[in-house]
Amino acid sequence: MSVKSTLCGALLGAIVSMYSFSSYAQETIHVGTEPTFAPFGFVDDKTSEIVGFDIDVINAIGKAEGMKVVIESMQFDGLIPSILSNSIDAAISGMTKNPEREKMVLFSDPYYVAGQDLMVRKDSVGKYKNMESLEGKGVCVQLGSVGAIVAGSIKDADVKNFNNVTEAYMELKKHGCEAVITGTPVNQFYLVQTGDKDLVHVPESVVRAADLGIVTNKNNTALMKKINAGLKKIKEDGTYDKIYNKWFK
Repeated sequence: MSVKSTLCGALLGAIVSMYSFSSYAQETIHVGTEPTFAPFGFVDDKTSEIVGFDIDVINAIGKAEGMKVVIESMQFDGLIPSILSNSIDAAISGMTKNPEREKMVLFSDPYYVAGQDLMVRKDSVGKYKNMESLEGKGVCVQLGSVGAIVAGSIKDADVKNFNNVTEAYMELKKHGCEAVITGTPVNQFYLVQTGDKDLVHVPESVVRAADLGIVTNKNNTALMKKINAGLKKIKEDGTYDKIYNKWFK
């Protein structure tokens, strides 16, 4: 066999090997989240890892679709800009679908439906039972959240925006506002995890059930198809129910 034939054979083998590897290579997606929104996404004190309902859902979707998921921590109001600049491939962070956001990004099928309600100080129990009772009062919310939209609809409310809901709770405790408006499970989880005796959840104040979705760039329809397909799979095979029960039961 000639040297030329040997080299050609080696080259052909390398090309075949390369294409074979790439066809089985696992796709990696970078997913942004704001990790101060328990139980959807937060930093575990023991492991320093980002954990939560959202994290388990996107990891399960990735596994179902053969994608490796890399979680990227960032501020909530930086998620959509990062999607638009292609700094990340997707975002999952308790983000609700609304017309304004849908103009900018693609939303997946809903992975959770959430209502918004109140957290108040213990000394205000009975005083604030619904959104209307906060007319002309100070309200704390997370910047860019559905809670912020709800607060904006309250007549003459003095709305204070914070980078995360934990900061909003701290402002409430300091008497900087009369209530925090955020997702029902967020209020519930905060009290369970912290044992805070100064704040009280007001579940009867719940309003505005909203669909939570995973978002991608409008140009990335291929990834969105995979996300929706993976979400459907984990709902059908029971994986989603296990994740839900882990965080909300």
